[in-house]
Amino acid sequence: MFFCKQLRAESKELCTFAHESHNETGIANRIGMLQIGKFNTLKVVKTVDFGLYLDGGEKGEILLPRKFLPEKPYAEGDELSVFVYYDSEDRLIATTRKPYVQVGQFARLQVKSVTKVGAFLDWGVEAKDLLVPFREQHGEMQPDRYYIVYVYLDFATGRIVASAKLDKFLDNVPPEYTPNQPVEILVVQETQLGYKVIINNLHWGVIYHNEIFRPVAIGEHLQAYIKQVRDDERIDVSLQPIGYEQRIDPLSETILKRLDEAGGRLPLSDKSPAEEIARYFQCSKKSFKKAIGALYKARRIVIDEREIRKA
Repeated sequence: MFFCKQLRAESKELCTFAHESHNETGIANRIGMLQIGKFNTLKVVKTVDFGLYLDGGEKGEILLPRKFLPEKPYAEGDELSVFVYYDSEDRLIATTRKPYVQVGQFARLQVKSVTKVGAFLDWGVEAKDLLVPFREQHGEMQPDRYYIVYVYLDFATGRIVASAKLDKFLDNVPPEYTPNQPVEILVVQETQLGYKVIINNLHWGVIYHNEIFRPVAIGEHLQAYIKQVRDDERIDVSLQPIGYEQRIDPLSETILKRLDEAGGRLPLSDKSPAEEIARYFQCSKKSFKKAIGALYKARRIVIDEREIRKA
């Protein structure tokens, strides 16, 4: 995986395969194997008093304990979606409960304890904490603190582990995005320019302070939009679609809705401070002025010096 950057120009397909194969998820997808550390659709092969046994293919039968059973009764031959992981005794176990993060993903998790082998994080899996070995930490992790980590399958042990060394898991495939393309982001770090984010679990990106019109928090997962991919493959991201045509209609609808909720009047106008506008509508003053201008021309609102009201 780590040699992908040198081979980009020669083989995009090789890079993609290397990125996938680091945590076995891509390989599993290609040949239909059980995906450890992810959700799988498995068939019930046996019912017992203490749960269900599911068909894990070459991994054998996997227990879904009774405490994790859904309310709907299941019989042999039925299929259900379960998360598969190793329990504290290194047995494969299934659960219907959703963890905070799966293999191949990034998340902000809390340290529960630190031992001689590394730090253990709470990842939402009962009775099984997530190990971050010391070699995968930037300085020693501290109990109760939160860290952004990447979760993967360790080839050497076959176990699910995490790493705080994010760079080696990112920007290993070319960023083939288009402007205004919707993406999922994870907010990682605040900088002087804005916030560093992880895009689609694949690439670094940035959102600039002057384009953020709502509170954001480290570790927050958000929908965003590609603003541009620069010549050096750095990626700019926006929390709202780019362009007046895409922004004005939903904003106008929101303004009308807020007017209805407030009895037909709002203490805002085209002269209001940008901070006050952002507090109400999470948009720039420029976008707000265009939106109320369009509503005024459509005779939907009246703009006074200190307020807008429904016409």
